Amino acid sequence: MSKLTFRYRIYPTKPQTALLDSTLSYCSELYNAALQERRDAWRINRESVNFAGQSAQLPEIKAAREELENVYSQVLQDTLHRVDKTFKAFFARVKRGDKAGFPRFRSRARYDSFTYPQLGFSVKGAHLCLSKIGKVKIKLHRPLQGKVKTLTVKREAGRWFACLSVECEAQYLPPTLESVGIDVGLTAFATLSDGTEVDNPRYYREAQTKLRKAQRKVARRKKGSHRRRKAVQLLQRAHAHVHNQRADFHHKISRWLVNNYGVIAVEDLNVKGLASGMLAKSVNDAGWSAFLDKVAYKAENAGRGLVKVNARGTSQTCLCGTHTPKTLSQRWHQCSACGLSANRDHVSAQIILSRARIPPSSVNASH
Repeated sequence: MSKLTFRYRIYPTKPQTALLDSTLSYCSELYNAALQERRDAWRINRESVNFAGQSAQLPEIKAAREELENVYSQVLQDTLHRVDKTFKAFFARVKRGDKAGFPRFRSRARYDSFTYPQLGFSVKGAHLCLSKIGKVKIKLHRPLQGKVKTLTVKREAGRWFACLSVECEAQYLPPTLESVGIDVGLTAFATLSDGTEVDNPRYYREAQTKLRKAQRKVARRKKGSHRRRKAVQLLQRAHAHVHNQRADFHHKISRWLVNNYGVIAVEDLNVKGLASGMLAKSVNDAGWSAFLDKVAYKAENAGRGLVKVNARGTSQTCLCGTHTPKTLSQRWHQCSACGLSANRDHVSAQIILSRARIPPSSVNASH
């Protein structure tokens, strides 16, 4: 069994949009109140508050706040689950020694989704039936497969989407003996071990002029005005367009790789570390992490093998095993030992594939 998410555009009426917005507002208020309760309990009494304790208070809260009757009960419970998950993630980061990042409050403007974790929703024909909201028109641009487990309703740049999480049987592709190593980069988005290069589309850089104009329009508007809110929404949609272009590109390339290769070898990259230096804009524009995630879940669903290899030295090693140091600006590989002269990224992709074919202990021992 595999888990997938189907994302569809929904078209609520004006009254339904008002209900959706108010649901987000109440969820945001509950989220912040639950967060405040946990902080105060620890600061004042050194007591830890858990999900069960906060969930038990919901009947009293709903009795005191009659307007919460307009929100489905499990949606409110899921809001408390989000607070609980946020604190668990915080303590996990502390335990690992990472930068902690204490849980923060969420403003109404930035609280953009709520979840029906089990019940309260169904898809009937061209409509999505939501408890406390009603029948909302939905565009099923592709068939919904598997058993639906949860529904998340999301607001994005003034538009609404339904994200249905499903469980379905893995759809294995016919077996193939073809294998490939992939070296992701900035000059070319990806170079394969067979020499194929995938161009880097650079969607963000292409859209920078449009994004600057949209940002300046926001800056010129008076804070709190209707015109500023409209300008913010236009800026959000410009960024969403870039995100959608990049995601579409990643989906197409990852699908092509999974369809054609039985084993896919990639570097185990610390993308977060790479995205914090001088090349941060280019790394974020390429979206390597999102791309590798898409390759991973598509490979698992298709019964393909995905191997992550040690990234250390893949661009500084020749196929003969000789250490061949190069600066970032040197794009050509020239080995003084065996005489190999080739594209730097092509050689790196071949090294990545070769590491996937030998025991990891051997790679670690040689580096």
